[in-house]
Amino acid sequence: MKINYMKYCIVLSLLFVYGCSNTKYLPEGDLLYKGGSVTVKDSVMKKKERKELEKALEDLLRPKPNKQILGLRPKLWFYNIAGEPTKDKGIRYWLRNKVGEEPVLFSKVDLDYNAKVLRNFAENRGYFKARVSADSTVRNKRATAEYIVQPRQQYKINEVKFPDDSSALGKAIARTQRRSLLKEGNPYDLDVIKTERERIDARLKERGFYYFNPDYILAQVDSSKGDHLVNIKLKIKEETPEKAREAYKIDKIIVYPNFTVSKDTIKYKKEDIVQYNDFTIIDTADTFKPSVFDRAILFKKGDLYNRKDHNLTLNRFVNLGTFNFVKNEFKESDSLKNTLDSYYYLTLLPKKFIRFEVLGKTNSASYTGSEVNVNWNNRNLFGGAELLTVSVFGGADFQLGGENNCKNIFKLGTETSLTWPRFITPFHIQGNSEFVPRTKATVRYEFQNRMQLYSLNSFNASFGYLWRENIRKEHQLNVMDITYVSPNNVTVEYQQDIDTDSALGKVIEKQLIFGPTYSYTYTNTMQKRKKHTFYFNGELDLAGNITGLITGANIKKKDTVKILDVPLSQYAKVKTDFRHYLKLSKDTQLASRIIVGVGLPYGNSVVMPTSKQFVSGGTNSIRAFRARTLGPGSYLNQQTDNSYLPDQSGDIKLEFSTEYRAKLFSIVNGALFLDAGNIWLLNEDPNKAGAKFSKDFMKEIAVGAGAGLRFDLSFLILRTDLAIPLRKPWLPENDRWVIDAIDFGSSSWRKDNLILNIAIGYPF
Repeated sequence: MKINYMKYCIVLSLLFVYGCSNTKYLPEGDLLYKGGSVTVKDSVMKKKERKELEKALEDLLRPKPNKQILGLRPKLWFYNIAGEPTKDKGIRYWLRNKVGEEPVLFSKVDLDYNAKVLRNFAENRGYFKARVSADSTVRNKRATAEYIVQPRQQYKINEVKFPDDSSALGKAIARTQRRSLLKEGNPYDLDVIKTERERIDARLKERGFYYFNPDYILAQVDSSKGDHLVNIKLKIKEETPEKAREAYKIDKIIVYPNFTVSKDTIKYKKEDIVQYNDFTIIDTADTFKPSVFDRAILFKKGDLYNRKDHNLTLNRFVNLGTFNFVKNEFKESDSLKNTLDSYYYLTLLPKKFIRFEVLGKTNSASYTGSEVNVNWNNRNLFGGAELLTVSVFGGADFQLGGENNCKNIFKLGTETSLTWPRFITPFHIQGNSEFVPRTKATVRYEFQNRMQLYSLNSFNASFGYLWRENIRKEHQLNVMDITYVSPNNVTVEYQQDIDTDSALGKVIEKQLIFGPTYSYTYTNTMQKRKKHTFYFNGELDLAGNITGLITGANIKKKDTVKILDVPLSQYAKVKTDFRHYLKLSKDTQLASRIIVGVGLPYGNSVVMPTSKQFVSGGTNSIRAFRARTLGPGSYLNQQTDNSYLPDQSGDIKLEFSTEYRAKLFSIVNGALFLDAGNIWLLNEDPNKAGAKFSKDFMKEIAVGAGAGLRFDLSFLILRTDLAIPLRKPWLPENDRWVIDAIDFGSSSWRKDNLILNIAIGYPF
């Protein structure tokens, strides 16, 4: 105990010296600025409101002090120890200018200026005649600034008046009053008034007032009524130009699909001009079909100018994926009054290109692997902005440990897809979203060879639609999705193991799966300022339903339907993935996820195809268990560690994860996480005791926890997670919690329980 006590004292002393050493480098007579604080003194204001006001005021103080970590200033320390570099390179220059941070001196702090900023902010929030005093405290060559704000009673809005003149502009502004941000009884706030002017301008832009802007609205504030109330009157400024008072319509619409940014003029011949509906298309290379622009441009001749359609059109051009640069310009018509001509200048991306990708993956399931993809793309195959992609890929998974390290997996395949930037349907569907709807057809073949065991040939063909309602909602519907899997080269060794464990035979069964699939995604995670953000994905997979109903297939009555001598798979599968992100501070977050999935085989099938069942464990699942080893239920595959890649699957899945994420320093982020869940079978399997879902399923939940580091390299995030199991569902019911068995000092315990996951990107 005495030795430990001495160690702690030494460490604390070093930290103290480390923290104090920064002051000896200060210029003579100057002080290190530690920051400022604001205290709001008001007996009427609620405590929560006072704290919020104090925080808002403190954010306005300048300059900001040197950054701290655990009360220390390491960046300032590096700056000081580096000294003045003699040249613009080398370790000293790098430490001082790249790693270090220049000291923030108290001589740079202007107390009177900060006090004025605080006073203005308070008055803009309705605290008229606020008083602000400033002082400082000096100790050990360090200085802090203290500001005391006495805000007085806040003024509130008594009455709001909108323009009442009979002009077209006045009437248009008056019609926006119903959704005004200025409400009677609300506190006076200058920022809200500015936002209200912008809101009115946005509404006017939807009604043709192209040349109007928020500065043409004057807000007159009268505080003479007394009793801390104000009247606000909105007026149109007298100096508002005449053209800003008029609504404009669209006349000519001219498109240049082969515009070159580097050229000042556009040269074209008379035969290059194509008139299509309301558009004039000047395509010098005859690159696109005119219908491409008809679908992208939402304006028609004679329409009132509308900024929403203006922006949607530009976004649709960008989302076509064929243009590198999109520019739009409006010019007043030479012949018609209050009319605009719209010009679109489009610069093409290269039509054909090749993309080469190398992917790597590693997990503690004793396998590591890589994959290489080569994609050839044609952005405008038939002149309608269609995208043709031809891919060739190959990869391998290698076993890093275990007895059968020669049973590696190799795969090779190809995929061809064609995407049309529109709905291809028997009936016309007109979308008005900024996102272009797409129709996609895909054909894919993959050959997979598991050394010394078997090979699989997999064919897939699909045809469906992808569309987005807005930036938050996305849909994907495959009206046709066909998968055919056929095995070959099954070895005698594997066949002998099937005789011992019939479940292994499911992996090499022929499979024929076809039917529609649908996926819906909602997310608002792109709204970084929100405290609570969400992500939801729901998937529906229906296989063989119509065919099964027509034929009356019933495997229980031995009325099995076969196509190409392969039993038709018939099932219904639903999966939901819900995520919640709670922003705790600028650099900390609590992320949680729950997954629920159910697959129901019926009619022509007793079990779901292995490729469509749920699995658990691994880098993006329950990280304390190796990939695909967990479950189903309380079942444990005794051969997992030394025979084959783990391949446990089930018909039901329940999974929950929560993760605390925090920025540590620079590009390094840390995480603490807890994962729980399992998979189950719907029907009894005599070879997998305890695998069936029952009312006691909660007793079979696996639990794991751990910590991780994430390296944010901007273009990708490299993730390392170290996890340990806390609850093992295959143990006897009263012994499943294994927290008391944790023994980091034991090499055998570490080998069996420490699971390292290395991956790219966050788990959710």
